[in-house]
Amino acid sequence: MKKFFTTISNIWKIEDLRVRIINTLLFLLIYRVGSFIRLPGVSDAVASKGKAEGLVGLLNMFAGGSFSRVSIFALGVMPYISASIVMQLLGIAVPYFAKMQKEGESGRNKINQWTRYLTILITALQAAAYLRSQVTPDEMLIANPLFVVMNTFVLTAGTLFVMWLGEKITDKGIGNGISLIIMVGIIAQLPGAFVAEFQNRTTGSGGLITFIVELVALLGVVMFTILIVQGTRKIAVQYAKRIVGNKQYGGVRQYIPLKVNAAGVMPIIFAQALMFIPATLASFFPTAASNSVLILLQDYTSWLHNLIFAILIIVFTYFYTAITVNAKQMAEDMKKNNGFIPGIKPGDATNNYIDDVISKITLPGSIFLAIIAIIPALANLVGVNTLFARFFGGTSLIILVGVVLDTLQQIESHLLMRHYDGLMKTGRLTGRTSIPAVTGTTPTAI
Repeated sequence: MKKFFTTISNIWKIEDLRVRIINTLLFLLIYRVGSFIRLPGVSDAVASKGKAEGLVGLLNMFAGGSFSRVSIFALGVMPYISASIVMQLLGIAVPYFAKMQKEGESGRNKINQWTRYLTILITALQAAAYLRSQVTPDEMLIANPLFVVMNTFVLTAGTLFVMWLGEKITDKGIGNGISLIIMVGIIAQLPGAFVAEFQNRTTGSGGLITFIVELVALLGVVMFTILIVQGTRKIAVQYAKRIVGNKQYGGVRQYIPLKVNAAGVMPIIFAQALMFIPATLASFFPTAASNSVLILLQDYTSWLHNLIFAILIIVFTYFYTAITVNAKQMAEDMKKNNGFIPGIKPGDATNNYIDDVISKITLPGSIFLAIIAIIPALANLVGVNTLFARFFGGTSLIILVGVVLDTLQQIESHLLMRHYDGLMKTGRLTGRTSIPAVTGTTPTAI
């Protein structure tokens, strides 16, 4: 405990780190205050109807409750994430965008600009669908056409402002701005979910023992998630020994840490964004809302939804790993620095070996990620409160674990850079070694 307070004191002594933490907290406070500001022209009755269920409930969790409150930040950063997904897909399929990705900093700036333009378009479409599904004509204090047009602009501006806050947290704060905004929205739902489940068990079925068992199960899922997030496969790399004068250069053995889940939370985010499509279609085409397949796809506890969701996660895990971990570039960099994997020839053989290792560790990583993603549905089926069940896995838990570990890593890097002790006894966060720089698309979302 003494070491903990000493570390907190050291964090506060570093002026740059202190300013970044304060900036981050202030930006997050602005976001939370804005999430309680209701759209203009909406009656007081609309916020008490509790219409955030199913997949819509998940979106409400990512938005920190803004969705159900009909807030100006109701759509959160999901349109921006969807735009990022589209741009990354275009980078694979369209040569113009693929070339742009290879242009370094200028190319990334162009892609970010395109992403912002696409965010505006997606937000406008989602805003219109949101207003149609969440606000009925009798809840509008303004005439219908004017209400929809005006609040489409307001929702679009709200999403762009949240996106700007995320970028400012990344630049002026401790980094991972968009991720932190989503994490804060998720954490804001935790106290209410905890209290609701406690009351449900103590006053209803199960009793206190069942509630304690649920907490133990939740702890086990969190530990399992941390193992998946931090798990790495180390590849030994030997560097050739050179003697210049009386000094020896190289001749040391190092390791390339390949993460079991190199894609992080992005596969679940990608899959979740696609799973929102049926709900969007149902809002634009009311006659199709009664279709049995659409109903199953919108029910996050249905077998069809979870099957498609798991398959999408596995596919996107391979896809995102392929575009973020470039085995060929790693092999070339290794060869340029006179490095080699023991028993493997430099060049194409090294490339094939690394690619084979990545493929082998990505399969179990993607399956475990899919299991974590569907645990909330299983928890809900066995009687856990819907809101509390969402913390048993899925996007919310992966985001919480990943963002907390990344934020701790950011803080630890500041401490170690100024010769202070890290947050852990070992001086570094175990398993948080990042993969060496590779060419390809830089993640713009989370």
